[in-house]
Amino acid sequence: MHQNMKFFEERQAILLLEDGKVFYGKAAGKIGTTTGEICFNTGMTGYQEIFTDPSYYGQIMVSTNVHVGNYGIRDIENQSGDIKIAGLVCRNYNVQYSRKMADSSIQDFFLNDDLVAISNIDTRGLVNYIRHAGSMNAIISSEETDIEVLKKMLADTPSMAGLELSSLVTTKEAYELGSADARTRVAVLDLGVKQNILNNFLKRDTFLKVFPAKTTLAEINDWNPDAYFVSNGPGDPSAMPYAVETTRQMIHDRRPLFGICLGHQCLAQVFGISTYKMHNGHRGLNHPVKNIIRNHCEITSQNHGFGISHEDVDKTPDVEITHLNLNDNSVEGIRHTHLKAFSVQYHPEAAPGPHDAGYLFDDFMEMVRG
Repeated sequence: MHQNMKFFEERQAILLLEDGKVFYGKAAGKIGTTTGEICFNTGMTGYQEIFTDPSYYGQIMVSTNVHVGNYGIRDIENQSGDIKIAGLVCRNYNVQYSRKMADSSIQDFFLNDDLVAISNIDTRGLVNYIRHAGSMNAIISSEETDIEVLKKMLADTPSMAGLELSSLVTTKEAYELGSADARTRVAVLDLGVKQNILNNFLKRDTFLKVFPAKTTLAEINDWNPDAYFVSNGPGDPSAMPYAVETTRQMIHDRRPLFGICLGHQCLAQVFGISTYKMHNGHRGLNHPVKNIIRNHCEITSQNHGFGISHEDVDKTPDVEITHLNLNDNSVEGIRHTHLKAFSVQYHPEAAPGPHDAGYLFDDFMEMVRG
C-alpha cells in the first residue's frame, strides 16, 4: 500500500455544492480545501491531460469514468507545466498503477502540485444532479467538517460568468519552438494553449513563437509571422476585450488566422457574434460533430462551458457555420467567406481523444502556404 494511504482511506472529505447539496466521501490528494466551478468530463481515458489542460483552470472536475489513476502519470503527457484543475471528484482513486512507462502515481502527482481531491463519491448520482441543476460553484474540504463554515467559504468564490482567467495561465515570457528554417512561421496568442496544439503545428514544418495573452499586435508582428493562431483557454470570453481586440487587429492585418475554443469565441466576437454560458458545457472525448462544408461527421474531443450564438451567426454577413454539434445543434465552427480566418469550438488536437479532426491543421497550413 502507498505510504499514508491508510490515513487517506480513513479520512472523510466533503463536497458541498452552491445550492446546498452535500456529498460525503474520502480524502485524496492534498489534505485541504478548494473551491471552483464544478463540471464533469465523460472521457474514459486521458485524466492526466485533463488535469493539466489550462482551459480547466478554476474548475473542480468530476470524472464520470469509475477509475482514475489506474495507469499512473507520465510526465511527457502533461498539457502544461502543472495541474490546472482546482480539484478532483472521483469514484475510485487508484494510487497503484499498471503502466510500466509511468513516472509516478496520481497521489504523488497531486501532492507535488497541492491538489485537493475527494473519492468514493457516487459520481453517477452527482453528474445526474448537475446535469439537471446546471453548472455551479462547489467546495471540497478534507480539513473542515462544519457545513455552515463551508457555505461561507463557498459564498466568497466568484462565478465563472464574467471571470477573466487567461492572464493567469498564459506564458510569462514569449518563447520559440521548432526550427527557424521551417517552412512556415506561426505566431501563437497564448490564452491557455495546450502542448499538443503546439505539437501539431511542429509536426507540420512550422516555426512557432508563443506570446503572452496581452501582447500587442505590434510586438507580435516584429517577429514577422506568416499567420496567427489564437488558442484555447479558461474563463468567460466576454470578459477579455483585450484578446478580442488583438484578434480584431489580426483580422485587419489580413494574414491567415486559426482559432480553437476560446480563440473561436474571440473570433466570433470580432464579427459581432455574442457568446453565452452553457447549462453544463461539453467536456469529453466522444462528441459528434458534422462538417457541413464537406458533408462528413467526426468524433471530437471537447472542453468548453461557453458557446457562440447560432442566431447571431445566421444574421452576420460574410460569416458562415462550418461545423455543428449533432447532440444539441450548437455552433462548432465558423469561417469568414472572403478573409482567411476560421475557427472551431472543439479540440482537433485531442490529447486526449480521437484524431478525426486533425485535418484542420492541414487546412490551415494549406491556407497559409497557398
